[in-house]
This record gives sequence, C-alpha cells and structure tokens, in this order.
Amino acid sequence: MAKLHVLIIEDSELDFALLLRTLRQSGYELVNKRVETANDLQNALCERQWDCIISDFSMPGFSGISALKMVREKDSNVPFIFVSGTIGEDIAVDAMRTGAQDYVLKGNLARLLPAIDRELVDVKMRREHKHSEQKLRQLEKFEAIGQLAGGIAHDFNNVIAAIMGWAELGQEEVAEGSRAHKFFVQIREQSERAGRLTRQLLAYARRQVLTPRNINLNDIVGEAMALLQRVIGEQIEVKTLLASDLHTTKADPAQVEQVLLNLCLNARDAMPNGGRLVIETRNTDLDEAYCLGNASVSPGPYVQLSVSDSGVGMDAATMERMFEPFFTTKDKSKGTGLGLATAFGIAKQHLGHIDVSSEVGKGSIFRVYLPATEDSAETRVPIEEAPVRGGTETILLAEDHEGLREMSHEVLTGLAIRSFWPGTAVRRLRNSRPIRRNSRCWCWTS
Repeated sequence: MAKLHVLIIEDSELDFALLLRTLRQSGYELVNKRVETANDLQNALCERQWDCIISDFSMPGFSGISALKMVREKDSNVPFIFVSGTIGEDIAVDAMRTGAQDYVLKGNLARLLPAIDRELVDVKMRREHKHSEQKLRQLEKFEAIGQLAGGIAHDFNNVIAAIMGWAELGQEEVAEGSRAHKFFVQIREQSERAGRLTRQLLAYARRQVLTPRNINLNDIVGEAMALLQRVIGEQIEVKTLLASDLHTTKADPAQVEQVLLNLCLNARDAMPNGGRLVIETRNTDLDEAYCLGNASVSPGPYVQLSVSDSGVGMDAATMERMFEPFFTTKDKSKGTGLGLATAFGIAKQHLGHIDVSSEVGKGSIFRVYLPATEDSAETRVPIEEAPVRGGTETILLAEDHEGLREMSHEVLTGLAIRSFWPGTAVRRLRNSRPIRRNSRCWCWTS
C-alpha cells in the first residue's frame, strides 16, 4: 500500500476529523499532520516534502491565501487543495490563479479523493517532464563543452606530440646520465602526462579514433582485475558478479577498459576509510519509457557494466555536474576532474549511456550500458613488437601542424640514416624536400 503524506491546514478539530475519515477511504497508507498557524506551517514545510496539502480558506488570524503563498515559496509543485464551507466561486477562481489546484466545499467531500488522485497524477507528469527537460539541457551543455574541449585538445595534442618528439630526439643526442639527458627525460615525461590529459578530453568530446571489436565485457573485467587489485588497495574489498550468459558488444576494448578503471578509481577515492567495491555484468533491455527520459539511447538489448561502492555518496548538486570536465570535489593534488567526463564521452561514442544512483552516506552505483550484438566475441591478439627495418619506398608525410611536421621529418630522416639492410651499408636519404613552396607535405626518396 502506497503512503500518502498529507499536510492539513485546519483550525477546527471536528473538520479535521471529518477530513481524516474521508481520506482513509482512499486506499493509501495515510501519514498526516495538522497545523493552524503560520509558524506551524513553516516548520511542517521544513520537516519533509508533502504529497498533498489541504487547507481551510478562512481561519482566525491566518488565511488560506497566506498559507498558499508560503507553500508556493517552498514548493511550486505540491498539490494544494482548498476545502472550505465559505469560499465562493469568484474567490475560488482567484485562489486557483494564485496557485491552488482545486477547491472542494465541505458539504461535498465526495469530490476530495478524485481531486487528490487527479492532482497526484498531474504532479508526477510535471516532475517527469521537468526531469526530462533538465536531462536534455544537461546533454546540450555537455555537447557544447565537449566541442570546445575537443577543439582545444586537438590543437594541444599536436603541440605536445611535437614537444615529445623533440625531447626524444634530444635525449638520444646527449650522453646518458648527463644533466642535459635528465632534462630531456623530464620534458618527455611531463609531455606524456599532458598528452594523457588531452586524450581524456578528446574521449570526452567523442573525437577519439576507435578500434571496435566484438568483445565480451567479462574478458575486459578479468584482464583489468590484476591492475585494479594493485591500485584499489587492501582496505577495499573487491567483488565481481559476472553473468555467464553475457551477450557480446561491439566496442573498443582499450576504451571500455579505461571506463572501468576510471569508475573503479573514482569509487576508491569515495571510500577513504575502506569499503566494498562490486563490479557486475548482466544483460538488460532498455524500453521506450526509459529512453524517453534518456534521449541519447534507443530501445533495445544492451549489456550492462556496473560499478558500485559503499562510499560517501553524492548530493544532488554534485550529481548535476559530475560529468563536466575538470569538475571535482577532491583536493587539487588528488584528481583532475576528467575521470568521469572521460567515461561519459567513451560511453556516448559507443552509442551507450551511463546511469548513476547515489545517496549521501550510502554510496554510488554507476551503470554503463553498451548496445548488445548477436555476433560472437573475438579473441584479443597481442601486438608483437618488431625491430625497425629499412626499405626502398618513398614516404609522403602530410601534416598541417608545422612543429609536428618538422619533428616528424627529423625522426624519419634519423631512421633512414640509422637503418641497415642485410648485406648493405648504411643507406641515406637522397633528398628531403617540400613538395612545393610552403607545402604542408614532405616527400623522401630513399
């Protein structure tokens, strides 16, 4: 039986008892409170959120209109119904213009329960509509931020790649162990760190180049567990609940693994004193009702990867901004604010979705939905490293960033100079020239 929390503004004990007798016929489990002064009403509104408010219109020292205005300052959606024996039609119309939903005469209480039922349905629809509008505005905001972040990250990525290349070339030119060598190593390491940040921004903006394959999420979880056990720490219990009949999804394994790691590290940080981390996979179907409230996904079969923790949880204000890049509640030294933003971008780029449930003091659950496919999962083949070998080919380098183009030219030139072929001396490039004046392309012939 559903509970109905009703606040009744009424100065008459007899009328209050009559209202309760009528309300108990509703089929709800009734939770009620009676107030008759402005101060009592203010305290009751601060106590909890009420499902419905019923008020007399005229009371000694306190009017129903005053009560209505106080309620609307606190809650613009809660149904407010006048029940009075003195209200006239003109006054009732004015009261509804002020914000009341309905009025019922005390001599016709049979209208009260249908009025309450109607208003409860209406307020539910209004709240769902408002929630959908908020989600749509949030997606539009994330899209705008993503376009800005993606453009900036792309430009920075080129600069950082050039810095890393020049640092590596400089590192090879000086004696190992020298001060200059240490400086080049530091430049390269810091550039790599900056490069990771730009890759995260590109993932958020959905501009990463994906290599999708038919995968089983259970394999991703299994491969990540060894690393997770090291970075999560012994004070946190890690448990996996993996569906044995899990469907296949088409996704980039490295990107999905990044989502899992980011969510688990975020969960770890939410449990500074230890706790429980649960990683779960399952098959699910998203119906039209769910997708109406989450316009970025379509109805159909999905595989779900969920990460839940017993940590500090999040309040509504934090959940509103948690996927924004660089937003974080952690100390500056403990996070960049890109972990959840990256996971959000990767899920969207895979035509998926992330759903979050959280409560302060009771932990959080992040559910990642990726579209399921009927194809069989592919086996991951390890990449074999091979030594650099020479050849007689002509190389065309097309790059619009001058610094990156010059650095690539230097790297390729150096590789050609150092490359050996069996039975042949060191081969050098015969020429290295721009294809045309001010060209963005360089051509080598060996």
